[in-house]
Amino acid sequence: MKKLTYICFVLTLSFAVQLQAQQDPHFSLYKFNMNVINPAYAGTQAKIEGIFGVRSQWSGLPGAPETYNMNVNASLGDHVGAGLSVTGDQVFVLSETHLYADFSYRIQLAEALNLYAGIKAGGSFLNVDLAKTNVENDPLFGQNISTFNPNVGVGFYLKGEKYYVTLSAPGLLQNDRFEKEGVTPVSATDEVHFFAGGGYDFDISENFAIRPATLARVVSGAPLSWDFTASGVYADRIELGANYRLDESVTFFGMFGFIDNLLNFGYAYEYTTTEINDFANGSHEVVIRIRIQ
Repeated sequence: MKKLTYICFVLTLSFAVQLQAQQDPHFSLYKFNMNVINPAYAGTQAKIEGIFGVRSQWSGLPGAPETYNMNVNASLGDHVGAGLSVTGDQVFVLSETHLYADFSYRIQLAEALNLYAGIKAGGSFLNVDLAKTNVENDPLFGQNISTFNPNVGVGFYLKGEKYYVTLSAPGLLQNDRFEKEGVTPVSATDEVHFFAGGGYDFDISENFAIRPATLARVVSGAPLSWDFTASGVYADRIELGANYRLDESVTFFGMFGFIDNLLNFGYAYEYTTTEINDFANGSHEVVIRIRIQ
């Protein structure tokens, strides 16, 4: 049991380092959680928008990541948008809550083409509760960790009538997440994430469209993460599609609109193609989106 606890703890630290500042919780439904990675998205819908998302990763694996995201954003006028987001992560003994405010400014480039520039400001509350390991008299598990890491980010969002382009770095500060004290190996540094992507709507008929999209994540010292998404949309209310994350996973998802499309419900199932699939089942993700005219 103690050996298993060691393994879980090491996996937790490794996972924390991989996620860096947790700005990128790797949502399968990233198109519907754009506010997490790009502050310029705030106010782009010209209405009030509320989003709630939950992700259960690697179901069946004890201590596997659980993530939630809540966001409200709105247009405050012809040129200004604002948003507030809360994202929480729980991985074994590690929990983290991220609280950020987003602000965007719209620059009209053409009649149906707008460029939004945004900034993100806030921080992350980090807690590592080593008491949950039930290990006593061991220096590796000798001290809990509780800290707050402030951060800022920037982003740009180009929105046309049929397409969008996103470019952002949601966390620019390289905070020290852990500190090494004595023999306790708790040292990790957050690296800057860069995101770039876009999507396009191809109208096949009056009621049917094809929506390809892509999103790339670049982090120093980590492999390139690249999503390729394709979906079909009927009457702008039913969207069914699939996503391939390079050398990592395959996802199938659906998004459904109700009440004149003011309420949307989405679900995604992600199948991992890496070796971790030998120890865990797939990941589940749910998102609810409300838009008020």
